[in-house]
Amino acid sequence: MNGVSGRMGYRQHLVRSILAIREQGGVELSDGTRVQLEPILVGRNEAKLAELAEKHGLEHYTTNLDEALADDRWQIYADFLVTKARAKAIRKAIAAGKAIYTEKPTAESFEEALELARLAKEAGVKNGVVHDKLYLPGFQKLKRLIDSGFFGRILSVRGEFGYWVFEGDWQPAQRPSWNYRAEDGGGIIVDMFPHWNYVLENLFGRVESVYAKASTHIPSRVDERGDEYVATADDAAYAIFELEGGIVAQLNSSWTVRVNRDELVEFQVDGTHGSAVVGLFGCKIQPRNATPKPVWNPDLADSHDYDADWLEVPTNDVFENGFKTQWEEFIRHVVEDAPNPYDFLAGARGVLLAERGLASSRDGRRIELPEVTLGSTDAAASVADAEVGASELTGAR
Repeated sequence: MNGVSGRMGYRQHLVRSILAIREQGGVELSDGTRVQLEPILVGRNEAKLAELAEKHGLEHYTTNLDEALADDRWQIYADFLVTKARAKAIRKAIAAGKAIYTEKPTAESFEEALELARLAKEAGVKNGVVHDKLYLPGFQKLKRLIDSGFFGRILSVRGEFGYWVFEGDWQPAQRPSWNYRAEDGGGIIVDMFPHWNYVLENLFGRVESVYAKASTHIPSRVDERGDEYVATADDAAYAIFELEGGIVAQLNSSWTVRVNRDELVEFQVDGTHGSAVVGLFGCKIQPRNATPKPVWNPDLADSHDYDADWLEVPTNDVFENGFKTQWEEFIRHVVEDAPNPYDFLAGARGVLLAERGLASSRDGRRIELPEVTLGSTDAAASVADAEVGASELTGAR
């Protein structure tokens, strides 16, 4: 587990996933047997690794990634590093023949992400990318609604994600400072568009085009040492995605918004037969035969309680931590070849959407996305393809 002392690596992957799996006796396989996990913590700070190992009763830790990869005891390489360091480490893991499970984005560019997918395929190593939001209770309820035909024909998706991240001066920031430096791999498009890609393509359909506006609303922030720095990465993004089947998705992502919604992420899905509003945990619906008939009248205050027109979807299943659930699925993929659709190629599609989103913001126009396969062209060719017929695309400089 490389980078396990970081925020996500520690809280979600070590504590709430791997240690939780160990405490339950391992991962249950299809034949009813269980496979137990033994982690080795990898990082740059030996003292911090030793502290984590002692705190959780773990035996193994090292600052030498190469030695860990050369040791046959460790079958899976898990990467939670900052984005800039990820591809180099994953290449080493591929060369060592390890199965690989990684956070997203898988690389800094589509070209590099696609190369990792090709290298893993050629080496015959199993690989997976975190798709945690698909495992959220709210999104699992949404998936059930879609599969049941509740929406009829889906027309549109509107999403709001974000919260106010403090600037770091009068109150410490709740996100690391590198998130706001483009040169360190930061930016909300790089962080969130890979998420939106897998959410949209797995629930509604492939993303066929993007029109995005990236903004850096807070131009300077204060880092962990109390030093002011220039924010070079976007802290908000406003985007329209066209999906296969004619569905239009509008998603706002922001670290500069104060929350006035039930949850930090909220999606509204509208269809011909019904609508749903979904968060991390909650999901409420309004079928067409229970839809009110609003009448626009700006001269009179509207006394209708529109919130009361929605019905809460019950929690009929037991939803565990999504990171833990996907870890268990990946372990089954490694041990008994269970299905795993969330591979490096899926990760490359997410990186492509982020890359095209940044290009759209830079050029002020809508940009199409090709279907991504292992035989796709590299990033330079893909961008060149996007330039063809640019005058026909909507948007203005």
